[in-house]
Amino acid sequence: MALNLKNIPWEDRLEGSDQVIWRYSKNPIIKRNPVKGVARIFNSAVIPYKGSYIGVFRAETTETLPHLRLGYSKDAISWEIDSKPIEFIDEEGKTYNPNYAYDPRLVLIDDTYYIIWCTDFFGPTIGLAKTKDFKTFIRLENSFLPFNRNGVLFPKKINDEFLMLSRVSDNGHTPFGDIFLSSSKDLTYWGKHRHVMSKGGKGWWQGLKIGGGPAPIEIDIGWLLIYHGVTQTCNGYVYSMGVAILDKDEPSKVLYRAKDYILTPEKDYETTGFVPNVVFPCSVLVDYETNRVAIYYGAADTYVAVAFSTLDILTEFAIKNNELVNRDHELEK
Repeated sequence: MALNLKNIPWEDRLEGSDQVIWRYSKNPIIKRNPVKGVARIFNSAVIPYKGSYIGVFRAETTETLPHLRLGYSKDAISWEIDSKPIEFIDEEGKTYNPNYAYDPRLVLIDDTYYIIWCTDFFGPTIGLAKTKDFKTFIRLENSFLPFNRNGVLFPKKINDEFLMLSRVSDNGHTPFGDIFLSSSKDLTYWGKHRHVMSKGGKGWWQGLKIGGGPAPIEIDIGWLLIYHGVTQTCNGYVYSMGVAILDKDEPSKVLYRAKDYILTPEKDYETTGFVPNVVFPCSVLVDYETNRVAIYYGAADTYVAVAFSTLDILTEFAIKNNELVNRDHELEK
């Protein structure tokens, strides 16, 4: 379990409301043109660090080139964004910057912070880097061949192995996709690939593809997984947010999967922007003492927004709205 984080952002749910997730009243927290030369920041990751907060942000220049930048905050709401992209080196100390980088996740495992993002290796695949001080960033070998996206590391080892969720992809807008699980002893060689969840389920909101969101949250009965699901309409894709619970010891096994979304684009900053109709979760802050959860998500590929819930509400919703889970992976790994 993570440390208690009593100072995470928070607003109470409105009295009488039955919302599973409720939006921060002052969304979006990062708007257009936040830094000179940067048109938009969205789909970004936040983590506590030395009594404050640090973030790895997807930034797009006025050339529309995605890259990663650091951000700093006392309250995880108001952010100071670096004026330059993160500089990566390889394990020998040589410059090793990606051609592009987007949709980062950020986790702490033992005493090391890991950044996972979509990188360029003859097509999109999963990039991985580590840091202990957010000053030196050591980029590791690419985890997978192209094409792959939505790499999400679990925040702890299981059976002495790192675990990563991912979604097999293509070189375009990926009109398909399930969630898979892979393991590694050393963050270099990945294997024991398992199928976790198929797109679709009973809800059209996730009928085109699905992908992992923030790092899974450890709870008493398993791993709480917030993920995104996509449907295709006559007016384009719509990205919504869903929730499932994975087995604690065998996370490729889905215990519960809510048939309904927990958040879908409704507000102007979610329905209107560079890519309309997108809510895309990338990170969470959790205070286990109060059960409070703050979810950071990209809105319309233009803004960073925050929503709130509790572990109890999310868990209860996943269980009470559970649909029949496709367990084909138990028969054919």
